[in-house]
Amino acid sequence: MAVTIEELYRNYGILADAKPEDLGQHKYAYQVILDGVKGGPKEKRLAAQFIPKFFSSFPELADAAINAQLDLCEDEDVSIRRQAIKELPRFAAGENIVRVADILTQLLQTDDSAEFSQVNTALVSIFKMDAKATLRGLFSQILQGEDIVRERAIKFLSIKLKTLPEDTMTKEVEDYVFTETKKVLEDVTGEEFVLLMRILMALKGLQTVNGRQQLVELVVEQAFLEQALNPADPDTVDRLLQCTRQALPLFSKNVHSSRFVTYFCDHVLPNLSTLTSPVAELDIQQEVLKLLAEMSLFCGDMEKVEANLLMLFEKLLEFMPLPPEAEGENGENTMSEEPKLQFSYVECLLFSFHQLGKKLPDFLIDKINAERLKDFKIRLQYFARGLQVYIRQLRVALQGKTGDALKTDENKIKVVALKITNNINVLIKDLFHNPPSYKSTVTLSWRPVQKAEAVALKRPSGEEMGTGSTMKKLLSPPLPRRNARQIYNPPSGKYSAAIGNFTNEQRGGFRGGRSRGRIY
Repeated sequence: MAVTIEELYRNYGILADAKPEDLGQHKYAYQVILDGVKGGPKEKRLAAQFIPKFFSSFPELADAAINAQLDLCEDEDVSIRRQAIKELPRFAAGENIVRVADILTQLLQTDDSAEFSQVNTALVSIFKMDAKATLRGLFSQILQGEDIVRERAIKFLSIKLKTLPEDTMTKEVEDYVFTETKKVLEDVTGEEFVLLMRILMALKGLQTVNGRQQLVELVVEQAFLEQALNPADPDTVDRLLQCTRQALPLFSKNVHSSRFVTYFCDHVLPNLSTLTSPVAELDIQQEVLKLLAEMSLFCGDMEKVEANLLMLFEKLLEFMPLPPEAEGENGENTMSEEPKLQFSYVECLLFSFHQLGKKLPDFLIDKINAERLKDFKIRLQYFARGLQVYIRQLRVALQGKTGDALKTDENKIKVVALKITNNINVLIKDLFHNPPSYKSTVTLSWRPVQKAEAVALKRPSGEEMGTGSTMKKLLSPPLPRRNARQIYNPPSGKYSAAIGNFTNEQRGGFRGGRSRGRIY
C-alpha cells in the first residue's frame, strides 16, 4: 500500500520532535519516508526533501536512502528530479562523497537546461566539501562512463576548476587532476584533447617552467612526432595542427619549440602542397606556415639547424618567383604574365628563416653556392620592388582614415596587408646586408597590435620604403634588364578576409566523433 501525504508528515513529525540522541530509535519512521518515493508526485516531492534531512542519523539505511533519492533523480517529472538533485549534496559525507559525485556526473547527460544547471551547482558545492573525492567520482565516469557523460564531465572540469578557490585546489588536488588527466589522454578525441589541455594549463602548479615543460611533453606524445606525416590523411594533419596549437602558448625562452620546428621542416614543409585540409575553408598551407613562424621564436638548441634552414630556403625559392622576361632578342616586348606573389606565405617563411638564421648567421654565405645565392637575391629584389609599390598604394588608400573608417572590412584587409608587406620589406633588407643580418625585429601581422604599433599613415621616407641610395647599395646583384616603361602592378584581389586573425573555430578541429587509440 502506497504511503500517503499524511503518513509522511506524521513520521516526519516523529523524527523532527525526537532528541538527536534518540533519532536512531525511530528507524521505522525513516523507512516510511523512504517508501514515499513509491507514491504519487506530491509524496515524491516531500520524500525528496525529508530523506536527506535525517540521512546522517540512520547509517544502516544509507544505501537504501541514496538509492531512494537516486530514484527520484530519475523520475519522469522534471520538477521532482530538480528537487531531488538539489538535495543530493546533503548525502555527501565521508565515503559517500565519491558515490554522490559519480551520480551527479551521470546526471550531466540531462537535456533540460534548468536541471543541468542544478547538477552543475550541486557538483560545485560538493567540490568545496572534498575536492579530491569529488574528482574521483568525476574521473570514474570520464574513464568508464557513456560518451555523453564523459564529454560533459570533461567540459564541466574545463570550465569550473579554474573558478574554485585556492584552498579547494590544493597541491594534492592539482597533482591528482594531473595524474588522472594523463590517464584520460591515452584515449581521447580531438575536442577532448583541447579541453583537457585547457584544464591542465589552468593548474597553478603547472604554470612554472618545469610545469610547462611537462605539458609540452604530453603534447609531444599526442602529436606522434616520432612518426612520419601522411599528408593525404586529414585526421593525421588535423591531429598535428591541434597539438601544435596547444603547445604554442607553452613555448618561451625557457621552454623550447625545437622538436616541433624540426618536425615541420622534416615532414610538413616537404609535403606542403599536398597537405589535405581537415576543414574545407581552411588555407592549410597558410595555417601551417603561421604555426611554424610563431614556433620559430622559441627554438632552443637544434641539432638540425642547417637542414632546417635549407628547407626554409628551398620553400622561399618556391614562393619568391624570378622576374618575368621583359624583352626578346630583337628588343620586342615579350612580357609574360606577372607571377602571383604569395605575400602571406612569404612573410611566414622569411620570419622563420630569420629566427633560425640567428643560430647560423653564415648559412647563406657558407652553405649556399654562389649561383644559387645570386638567384635568391634576384628573387628577393624582385619581391622587394613589388612590395615598395604595393606599400605605397596601401598607404595612399589608408591616408587620413581613422576610427570607424578603418573598421570596414575593406580597410581591415588593407591594414593587415600593410603589416604583412612592411614585415617582408624589413626582413628582406636584413638579408641584403653583406653578410646577411638577423637583427631586425618585427611583429607577425596576425599578432595583436600594440598601441605603439598602430598603423602609421604618414608618408614613409626613402629608407623606410627601401628606396634611395641605401637600398641601391643593398640590392645586389642588379635586376635583369626590363622595359623601362613597364611599371610593376601588384596583383589585384590578392588579399581577402582570410588574411586576418584565425579564431579556433575558423581553424577547425578534429573531424568526426569519438575515436579510440589516443587522438586517432
